[in-house]
Amino acid sequence: MTRAWQNELWRLAVLVLAGVLAGALTGQAMVGLLLVLIVYLGWHLYNLNRLVRWLRESKSFKPPEASGIWDEAFEHIYRLQQRNQKRKRNLSGMLKRLHKMTSALPDATVELRPDSEEIEWWNTAAARYLGFEFPRDSGQRISNLIRHPAFLEYLHSGDYSQGVEMPSPVNEGQTLRIRLVPYAGKRRLLVARDMTHIQKLERMRQDFVANVSHELRTPLTVISGYLEALIDEDPDERCLAPLQSMQEQTRRMSRLVEDLMLLARLESDEPGHATRVVNIPELVAQVVSQAKTFSGREGHRFEVDIEDNLCLVGVESELYSAFSNLVLNAVHYTPAGGSIRVNWAREGEYALFSVTDTGPGIEAQHIPRLTERFYRVDAGRSRARGGTGLGLAIVKHVLLRHQGRLEIDSEPGRGSRFSCRFPESQLRSCKSAKNLQL
Repeated sequence: MTRAWQNELWRLAVLVLAGVLAGALTGQAMVGLLLVLIVYLGWHLYNLNRLVRWLRESKSFKPPEASGIWDEAFEHIYRLQQRNQKRKRNLSGMLKRLHKMTSALPDATVELRPDSEEIEWWNTAAARYLGFEFPRDSGQRISNLIRHPAFLEYLHSGDYSQGVEMPSPVNEGQTLRIRLVPYAGKRRLLVARDMTHIQKLERMRQDFVANVSHELRTPLTVISGYLEALIDEDPDERCLAPLQSMQEQTRRMSRLVEDLMLLARLESDEPGHATRVVNIPELVAQVVSQAKTFSGREGHRFEVDIEDNLCLVGVESELYSAFSNLVLNAVHYTPAGGSIRVNWAREGEYALFSVTDTGPGIEAQHIPRLTERFYRVDAGRSRARGGTGLGLAIVKHVLLRHQGRLEIDSEPGRGSRFSCRFPESQLRSCKSAKNLQL
């Protein structure tokens, strides 16, 4: 018990005693006690009224003068007010710094109201990239200000794991990558980044690879022709081995150039070019036949399971390239006498092309990087087998153009399984849609 409460209790006891004694002198002890208690209660009500007025009306934080327990109460409330004011100042300062920081961000940032498409706040970059103006656009629905179909589909999809690219509403020559970030329950933050420079660099890279690959084809063809002619003339033993090695390296270089040109075309061509219903059972049969020829003396065992009436909408040459890369990779890395299983069948709402081998398998840390250009788990073995390091990159790009995805399941010592999964929207019946042009 604090000293203030002790003094207050002593005060009450003295007042009660004085009231009883005064009442006893007049023969009305209870009346005296009642009068004292009424005065004491009135004093508390008076101070309570002062407290309410101070909290509600006073612009000053200085507490009213009081005595007894009320002095301590006023003092405690005053200290709480000081602490709250300090917290408010700190929070206000943090909020100002946060707004200054987000305003200085090079990326456009827009805050949407909880569970709504209405705009609550945006930074300077958003005004520059998206054309927002204050106060005209404050409270407007963002779907009314950004009307690009790709953005509207992304906004209403509810899946914000990936972003969407679109031209800037105020500058069609500027490309923005927009992403929505849910936070704080039902709030969403829109972040738009200028991708124009990155796109220009990517186009420069693609053009460079395509041009260099194209320019290399002619000299490689000439070199290959001369080497073949020299070998056909039955050179002596000292020259034959170097010429054959040069011819093999020229062929490897030609394969690399062809793969680079294919990748450049896959990246630059619009999806849907030369699209038709592809007879996948016939295509898979051709791929397996080629793989058996390539296997030669290795003696691999091939198991093929194909659903005959399941076709796919796509570009036949691209699908052939993707499937043959997977099957030939299995031949490359499966030891002699091993088995390779090729499947094409419907699996629920999808169609699945899979290649399973009994090769050495792949460690888990390598799997996420397998589709990168020139990435090899065993570089020495891949080069010795004539690989270019671009096969799985080609597979990934072909699947992206056909709305598919690549799945890799592998463990060291237990072989690997590469699967191409295609959505139902891409599937057709071979009997009803054979060779149908789209």
